[in-house]
Amino acid sequence: MTKAPSVVFAGGGTAGHINPMLAIARALRELEPNVRILTLGTADKMEAELVPAAGFEIEFIPRAPMPRSLSKDTLSFPAKLVGGIKRVATLLREREADVAVGVGGYVCSPLYLAAAQAKVPIVIHEANARPGWANKLGGRFSAFSGVAFANTPFKGAQLVGMPMKEEIAHLDRAAQRREARLRLGLDPDKPTLIVTGGSLGAASLNKAVAENIESFAQANFQVLHITGKTKAILDDAGKPVVAPNYIQIEFSNGMQDVYAAADLLMVRSGAATVSEIAAVGLPAVFVPLPHGNGEQGLNAATLVEAEAALLVEDSQVTGEWFAQTIPALMNDPQRLEAMAARAYELGIRDAAQVMAAKILELAREHRAARDAQEAARDSQTTTDRKNS
Repeated sequence: MTKAPSVVFAGGGTAGHINPMLAIARALRELEPNVRILTLGTADKMEAELVPAAGFEIEFIPRAPMPRSLSKDTLSFPAKLVGGIKRVATLLREREADVAVGVGGYVCSPLYLAAAQAKVPIVIHEANARPGWANKLGGRFSAFSGVAFANTPFKGAQLVGMPMKEEIAHLDRAAQRREARLRLGLDPDKPTLIVTGGSLGAASLNKAVAENIESFAQANFQVLHITGKTKAILDDAGKPVVAPNYIQIEFSNGMQDVYAAADLLMVRSGAATVSEIAAVGLPAVFVPLPHGNGEQGLNAATLVEAEAALLVEDSQVTGEWFAQTIPALMNDPQRLEAMAARAYELGIRDAAQVMAAKILELAREHRAARDAQEAARDSQTTTDRKNS
């Protein structure tokens, strides 16, 4: 009897890698409930918590980050990488893997190299407009590569979009708006600006909002400020500021509520955020991280060029800029509606399903070829015994 397909995933380090990986895994399980799924990660990163919480098995392998400069890590890197490859090769063999799937991060390179050596088909998803080195390496061997953005320079890749949770991919913002605002402590009937720099916060965004809190009392809209953990805006008494038309929280566990509640979102332009904003059709002001390799600006480029979003450099986000720009946007519902429509047109909402279908197709082909080889060997063994 043919065994259920076996798929080994790798990805971690950041939520930007883990969440798309889990979305693909969930879609794969929906297509083939009996699929066997193993995830590879590192013990000291957030996948150690998020993957088991999502109901998937995880194995930890040695972390071997690519050295960025000459140091003691440069000397230890080869041994760590080889150790990771050997560990992954053992797992691929023990699990009878049919497909190896990588979504980026250091943990992927041992999977790609071990799978290529074992002739296990490789599938890659690249979430950023500027690929990381691990996925560039894996792209040399991949049977299929999907990208989230059309401007991603990844040879032979197919545009599939960003795998995301179903409750976000198919969010009906209008239908969910009132309840979402109530859950966030907002007035359900008042236009809403939401500002967030993510779970760690963004100093420039926080400062710009803080400098305008007093003016919100005269505004005809309300502001939900998600400051980031331990980044609350405090008054002279050291307590979180409370003001008319202004609510602050440190973080939100339900981005679908944030997307439904907002008429305008001011936010960083991480790959997942940009893709989700397009999928739900939400006007946005993107403020890319001021450091890194510039990928956040590239992530937002398509929406900005389509006039579905604005982009402002982090250094330009001041209290004065905020006062001149944001109220004017909030008081122009026709412009916000047009931005929302353009964003929605660019959104891709079935990336997880497309990736899962391709993985399952390759897994079944690989399993069928393996079964045929085993049957041929068994037949040859029987023939040899008869002739001996």
